[in-house]
Amino acid sequence: MRRQIKKNFDGVSLTRYLSAGVPGTGGSMKTTPEDFLVEEIPAYLPAGQGEHCYALIEKRGIATLEALRRISKALGVQERDLGYAGMKDAVGVTRQTISIPRVAPEKVLALEIPGITILSAKLHGNKIRLGHLKGNRFRIRIRGVEAGALPHALETLALLEKRGVPNRFGLQRYGVQGNSHQIGAAVVRRDFKSAVDILIGDPAAVTDERWRQAIEAYREGDLAGSLEMFPGYLRGEREILTRLVQRPDGYERAFNSVQPRLKRLYLSAYQSSLFDQVVEERLETLDRVSEGDIAFKHENGACFLVKDAAAEAPRAAVFEISPTGPMYGCTMMEAEGDQGELERRILAGEGIARESFNLSGGLKMEGERRPLRVPLKDTATTEEGDSLILEFSLPRGSYATAVLSEVMKQAL
Repeated sequence: MRRQIKKNFDGVSLTRYLSAGVPGTGGSMKTTPEDFLVEEIPAYLPAGQGEHCYALIEKRGIATLEALRRISKALGVQERDLGYAGMKDAVGVTRQTISIPRVAPEKVLALEIPGITILSAKLHGNKIRLGHLKGNRFRIRIRGVEAGALPHALETLALLEKRGVPNRFGLQRYGVQGNSHQIGAAVVRRDFKSAVDILIGDPAAVTDERWRQAIEAYREGDLAGSLEMFPGYLRGEREILTRLVQRPDGYERAFNSVQPRLKRLYLSAYQSSLFDQVVEERLETLDRVSEGDIAFKHENGACFLVKDAAAEAPRAAVFEISPTGPMYGCTMMEAEGDQGELERRILAGEGIARESFNLSGGLKMEGERRPLRVPLKDTATTEEGDSLILEFSLPRGSYATAVLSEVMKQAL
């Protein structure tokens, strides 16, 4: 499906770099799945007893949700009952642990699913929830780098180790067509027609002729014709169209056919896009705290209001604490001072308020604080011909593309 789509990231701009003084390596990544390897660092290991089977899976070219769908179908288990600690990209080789209730490890180990290998299976007492991991280890090959790439990469990585990695989500957070955050924005504004319009897609963003014609038919008001032409594997779009054919003005009802998990992904993508705007505004000062900041303790994730910036400066200098930005929600901690003004200005520019995230139907977004920078650890860089191989680890919830964009000087 990816080869049939041209990404469009309207409204998302990532053009500045913390390491702007260091030339980029250029190059390309993810030429093959083996170019991008990621492995979860678990928060804990399975105890060997309990009602949940913890399966360590290795997948190639499959997104996390698709892997869950295939495994649930193979085992006859409800997809919603499976647990996972974090989302992993479809393009690459990834190792992550999922939990499956009331299934014997032997049955899981016997699975044969294309693109998925079961590496181990052991019992534990609880379902894996989002965030149940310490971080991720990466091994990434950048092909076709420019001359002088190795010293430039080493200099950039040294700077990031000292000052921290800008904790951006980046373009990959916004979905295959680059519009997930726009769908989420429409939902927050309760504009369900726009949410459906954006979800159905932009004909200019796809290259598959039948798919493109289906989108054009929808835009022309031919709902039945659009439904007939939409590819069968796009089940969500087809269900929306089925409901609209029954009630052409029922956009909220049609959007409600979207899986709850996907709805939350759209909303989270919108939160992410707003957070990235804050990172851009604070890029030069993300390693310093100011009065009014909500600071993040890297040791335990606790947050507190900075009242005396001079007193807290030494802790920021040794990476004990960092300033945060908002994952906007209706109950999150609010910054004060200049940071508070910045956060309110961004919301005002969107035409919404914090209370806008108090959505019904189980979609209430409470919000949280997220550090503007994260530590980069376990770095290693080697050169093989015209390729660089980077190895590093990041805390949970942070993205390798935040490092790669700085090294390559490319928006990712």
